[in-house]
Amino acid sequence: MNSNGVVEWAVVESDIGPLLLAATDSGLVSVVFHARPAVRDRALAQLRSRLGAELVESPVSARLAEPIRQFAAYFAGTLRDFSLDLDWSLTSGFNRQVLRELSAGVPYGAVAGYGDLAERVGQPGAAQAVGAAMGSNPLPVVVPCHRVVERDGGLGGFGGGLETKRRLLALEGVLPQPLF
Repeated sequence: MNSNGVVEWAVVESDIGPLLLAATDSGLVSVVFHARPAVRDRALAQLRSRLGAELVESPVSARLAEPIRQFAAYFAGTLRDFSLDLDWSLTSGFNRQVLRELSAGVPYGAVAGYGDLAERVGQPGAAQAVGAAMGSNPLPVVVPCHRVVERDGGLGGFGGGLETKRRLLALEGVLPQPLF
């Protein structure tokens, strides 16, 4: 199998629990929340089948060094904008269009509504489809689906759980930090 067929991965600790980071030759391809063994193993099986790739655990991988450094800086509050090569191969079509708009257009410390994003990609009225795109985001945190909220101020859904979404928004100063 050639080197393109290898996905390197590692689990790193963060303020929101263990994160699985996976990268191909093209860039970071997957971020998985709550990457304890059962979740990690399920995520790795999905990556293997969706990418048709060999998976190699590599916590000192050159491919993962910069993503690991940037995540640490983000959680330390010293990094606001990720500048990583991203491999978008786990998303396509409308979902990819919405996620790219989110990545480019909703900065640190800001939020957008599901309907706003639908309008930005020229699909007004597709707020539910935007919600589905957020749910399918293979690169959460870096592609900041936590910044997409309901129009009435509700948090909306979140693949990592609402407590995780709340903590990310608090880190970015959008919500007050929890008292304990």
